[in-house]
This record gives sequence, structure tokens and C-alpha cells, in this order.
Amino acid sequence: MARLDVNRSGELEVFARVIELGGFSAAARAYGMTPSAVSKLVTRLEQRLGARLLNRSTRQLQLTPEGCVFYEQGVRILADLDEAERCAGERTTPRGRLRINANVPFGHHFLLPLVPEFLVAHPEMTLDIVLTDEVIDILEERTDVAVRAGPLKSSNLIARGLGSTRMVIVGAPAYFARHGMPATPQELLAHNRLGATYARAQPGWPLRHQTQETIVPVTGNAQASDGEALRRLALAGLGLARLAAFQVSEDIAAGRLHPVLEDCNPGDREAVHAVYVGHRGLMPPRVRAFLDFLVERVDVGHARPAARPPAAGSASTAAS
Repeated sequence: MARLDVNRSGELEVFARVIELGGFSAAARAYGMTPSAVSKLVTRLEQRLGARLLNRSTRQLQLTPEGCVFYEQGVRILADLDEAERCAGERTTPRGRLRINANVPFGHHFLLPLVPEFLVAHPEMTLDIVLTDEVIDILEERTDVAVRAGPLKSSNLIARGLGSTRMVIVGAPAYFARHGMPATPQELLAHNRLGATYARAQPGWPLRHQTQETIVPVTGNAQASDGEALRRLALAGLGLARLAAFQVSEDIAAGRLHPVLEDCNPGDREAVHAVYVGHRGLMPPRVRAFLDFLVERVDVGHARPAARPPAAGSASTAAS
């Protein structure tokens, strides 16, 4: 059969929906087909490819290794088709829904404050925003743009830099009044060190003291799933947290939090990128408009913690 006689994109879309919905019946309902017709379509696809894509049983469908490869590449192809159609349909005016995923601190401190300005400039667009510190699969979540902190893994994603931020250990005055302020990494071991549960969190806090580098483990009595929750725990006086400088710069300036061990800060920085799937030359106007807007207005390295306050002695005195 000639390839022009086969609706390959249609077959691919139905096959992908079978996997995503977990069966022939669910996919059939989504497309107004019968389960038998969907099953036959997948069988014809396997025969044309000369490879089994699914192992079938009475209870479940399981992808074969060949099926996994075909599904992953097929989803990318379908995404490219969607973007090509949107790009052609939108012409040069940004319009339509844009799905954005960002880590929680970036979302609260940069993204959400900029949303009103962006929507005033682009009234034909709508934004669907999800904030989470977990790294998502952009293709699986059908996300247009994701903001990620930390090193980027090698992938097919295209990235645009939004700057980098230094990290800082902070605590609230109430906490230091009870426990004193650590002056060395060794003293830090006696303090409550709040940790993060998201996958990209570092297992410990890197510090440098008298040319000696060390990693202080995080073994506090509370953990949180995102950086903004850690900030709130620190503000409540529960313990110390190591956070991005942009998160706590206003708190430090207002005296709500104090940085500690800045003399031992190794100066490591966390890069922030906006990433998307596709090709640089084939970017929908809605995606390009948002990325250009973000890059123009955001530099996460601009906010820096204030100078270390002379609170160590007074906190220790209050605690004694």
C-alpha cells in the first residue's frame, strides 16, 4: 500500500490515545469509534511496521520495547504537527492558550507578578499556570513552556536563560533568639536544618571554611515539597533553610530573616531556564511572545541578600 493511502498521523494519534487512556475502549469512546475498530487499527499498524507494539491480555495492555520507542517518538511528532498547525493558523498574532509550568519560588516571585502586564499586552491569549518544584515531562503534561532551576539534562528541549541566583542559609530572629547563630559549619550541626523533598534537592549544604570544603547534611525535623514552603517554615522560626537569594532578599532587607555563614558560602549558583519543545525556527507566536517577554523582564540573579547583620552576638546572648 502506498504511504499516501495511509493516514499515518491518524493512526499515530489513535495509538497514542490508547496508551494514554489505558485501553481500546477508552480510546474508542474518545474518538466515537468501536473498541473493535480501534483494535483493528492498531493491528494494521503493527502489520505495516512489522513489529509488535503492544502485548495484550484480558486485564491490561503493555508496551513492547518497540512500542515504547514508537510511542515516545510519535508523541513528539504529534506535538510538532500541533505546533505547525497553530503556527500557520495564528500567523503573527499571539493568541490561544499557553500552558506554563514553573517551580514554586520562581512562580511567586517573578511569574505571577508579571501575568497582568503580559495579558494586557496580549489580550487574545490565556495562560494555564501550574506551580510545582517537581520536574515534569513536558510532552506528557502537554506543557508549552517550563521554567526549571538547576543544571539541565541533555534532551530535545530548547532553553533560554533567565539568569542564575546564589544560595543563602537563612533563619528568623526568633529562631536565633532561642538557639544562637552558628559561626562555623561545625556549629551548624547543632541547628535544625530544614530540608526539601523534591527530586532536584541537594542532599546537603556545601560550605567552605578556612579553605576546607564540606557538605553539611540536612537532618531537620521538617521537610517541604517546595522552596516557598521552606521559606515560610524559616519565617515561622522553625529552623534554618538554604534558599535562592531572590526568594529571601526582601525578607532579609526587612529583618524578617538573617543570612548566616556568608563567610563560608562557596558562592555556588543555581541557573534558571525557560525550556520548550520544538525547533527554534518553528515556534508558535504565543510561545515566542511569552519567552521574549520573560527574558526581557526577568533576571533571577538581580536580587541579592543584604549584608550580614551583626546579630550573632545578640542572638547568642538572648539565648543564654
